[in-house]
Amino acid sequence: MQYDDGYGNEIGVGPHPVPWPEGERYDPELLAQGDRRNVGDAYRYWTREAIVADLDLRRHDFHVAVENWSHDFNIGSVVRTANAFLAKEIHIVGRRRWNRRGAMVTDRYQHVRHHPDTADLTAWAEAEGLPIIGIDNLPGAVPLERTELPRRCVLLFGQEGPGLTDGARAHASMVCSIAQFGSTRSINAGAAAAIAMHAWVQRYADIPDPRGG
Repeated sequence: MQYDDGYGNEIGVGPHPVPWPEGERYDPELLAQGDRRNVGDAYRYWTREAIVADLDLRRHDFHVAVENWSHDFNIGSVVRTANAFLAKEIHIVGRRRWNRRGAMVTDRYQHVRHHPDTADLTAWAEAEGLPIIGIDNLPGAVPLERTELPRRCVLLFGQEGPGLTDGARAHASMVCSIAQFGSTRSINAGAAAAIAMHAWVQRYADIPDPRGG
């Protein structure tokens, strides 16, 4: 079977040459058949449980919450980005079932929690001592570019098009807008989520020096 990304580029690696590496983190089936999953090279041939356990040692202090009222396909993109920036947890607000296509199975390596509505999300966040920061270009929103996000927080995103619901706005302790300079009214929800998470990463994440210094 050919494994590629649709552009002729092979995904992953083939069977591991013998002798195989030893340790409980390695999956014998992957070692024998190859690892074609969407994971970084450092996690090749590891079991899913071993990958999650390793990520749990390094997860960041922000959570990501996204409203799910209309089965928006952008939710998958938000989840994939949350995995890339190593969010603590992902919270789906509204419908339990969500469009996973854009997540590219990255949700398997995240902790995903469901809330039936924003009131339930707020109750959970208050119990954890986490402020909810809405991300949307709304009247009265403060510019994200001029705002220092809290280290421990929940970044809340709305649906593509309508944005945050009235209930979400009411429960957010602050709403941040993203500066735009073109003719469009809004940007893609997945792109907005990536910008907000990167703003947190720029402020708080431990960025390794590529020069090794």
